[in-house]
Amino acid sequence: MGLFNVLGIYTIIPITIYLTISFFVLFAVGKTDSKGLKTFGQVIAVLLWISALLVFIAGIWMMTTSSRPWDKHGMMGKKHMKMMKMMDGSKGGCPMMPGMKK
Repeated sequence: MGLFNVLGIYTIIPITIYLTISFFVLFAVGKTDSKGLKTFGQVIAVLLWISALLVFIAGIWMMTTSSRPWDKHGMMGKKHMKMMKMMDGSKGGCPMMPGMKK
C-alpha cells in the first residue's frame, strides 16, 4: 500500500467540512422568508455538495491508482526526468561530485 493510497483516506476531512457548512447553509435558508435569499442559499449548498463530490472522487482516484489526479509523473513531471538525464548522461541518475570516483 503506497503513500498515496493512505492520503486518499484524508479526503474525509474536507468532505466533512463541506457537508457541515452546507448543512448550516440549508438550516439558515429554512429560517429565512426571502425567496431570493432561499434560492441563493440553495445554490451555495449545491455548489458545496459538488465540491465534496469532487474531493471524494479525487480521494478514490488516489487510493485506487496510487497517484495524484493532478500530477501524472511525480512532483515535477517530465521536466524533472529530462533534468536528471541531462545531469548524468542517459542513465537518469545524479551526477557525482568533483573528485569522487564512480
